[in-house]
Amino acid sequence: MRGTVPAAAPRRPSIAGPDRASLAFDRASLAADLGSTGLRQGAVVLAHTSLSGIGWIEGGADTLLAALRDVIGARGTVVVPTFTSWNSDTSRVYQARTRGMSERDLQRYRDRLPAFDRDTSSSIECGLFSEAVRRAPGAVRSGHPQTSFAAVGPDAARLMRRHDLGDHLGERSPLAELYRLDAQVLLVGVGFDKCTAFHLAEYRYIPRPPRARYGCKINVAGVPVWWNYTDVVLDDRDFAACGRAMESQVPVAKSRVGWAETRCFSLRQAVDFAKTWMRENRRP
Repeated sequence: MRGTVPAAAPRRPSIAGPDRASLAFDRASLAADLGSTGLRQGAVVLAHTSLSGIGWIEGGADTLLAALRDVIGARGTVVVPTFTSWNSDTSRVYQARTRGMSERDLQRYRDRLPAFDRDTSSSIECGLFSEAVRRAPGAVRSGHPQTSFAAVGPDAARLMRRHDLGDHLGERSPLAELYRLDAQVLLVGVGFDKCTAFHLAEYRYIPRPPRARYGCKINVAGVPVWWNYTDVVLDDRDFAACGRAMESQVPVAKSRVGWAETRCFSLRQAVDFAKTWMRENRRP
């Protein structure tokens, strides 16, 4: 069945140059925009946001978080990825930083790399909004040293309580719990290539998905050590194509938050669609 999409919010007038740069969005205006996205009161929301796409925000990421919590209410919970791909010897970030190093320099780099700390390791690579949620009063972060999440709201502890080391984004990660709770996904100023929910489909699209070796630095009894394990191969290169296909089949509400194009949809429906799409379009 084709998805039904609510009418988009009115387009903002086209403004370029200094005039657009000088237009600031405050908590009230952002809440008004977020209220048009299809977010439910009391919802659990997995949010991916680009502050630069929204425009100038008075108070920055903290203001956006406050506005989002105004919309979903006291019973709602905000979740963000707080990934630390620097702590992964297979990530694009790690490989770019170490490319061309001698064996000696590589070993020195690995020795000096800090171990993941769920309380202090920055999530800035996932954006300012991710870091704002991670640092918010009452926020809870999952414990995976590469693909953690953070949440703030009444369901935060429940969502973050399990994240096994050998399960980046699968059945023993917060994504599986988000699926069970039928969370909503919010993409603000970013495309489907940033849709973390699709990773859960990579664990489900065939009975035995391809697996790979991973390595990261963790603390064991207070001692930093490199830890190796195997898990499902994660590959987001076709997520944009998957998302485009999904929009013709799954309800996706489109609107704008500030200047940013925004999409809101069911995480469960997105994962179910991606599972079928990957089975038909990927080669194991």
